[in-house]
Amino acid sequence: MRKSLTKQEILRSQPEIDLIFKHGKSQSVKGMKLIVRKNELPFSRIIVIPVKHYGTAVERNKVRRRIKEIWRCSKEQLVSGYDFAFVMYPGNAYDHFQLTQLFQTLCQKAGVLLYSDSPVLH
Repeated sequence: MRKSLTKQEILRSQPEIDLIFKHGKSQSVKGMKLIVRKNELPFSRIIVIPVKHYGTAVERNKVRRRIKEIWRCSKEQLVSGYDFAFVMYPGNAYDHFQLTQLFQTLCQKAGVLLYSDSPVLH
């Protein structure tokens, strides 16, 4: 499996995003929500959505980049064939380690981690 994040792994189509929110299963922790839906593809896809009042454009883009990097580094540990929508809420300013912990907690709650004993960080 490729370790890089390809264009086909990023969700951009509005009808597909709407399907995730309409039919997906959600889990949440303080500051972050994960919505997961089976996608009938051999690979998983991701979208990161900061809510409307998340902060400045710089902060929204920074959190998108961080979550995509965490997902890219840990996608071998995740079940393939799902669409992941991460919704970010304003509040605490999380560093990379804290975001990784939230990511792992959400994926465990959603049941999409292949190896729940192993850490997400490499």
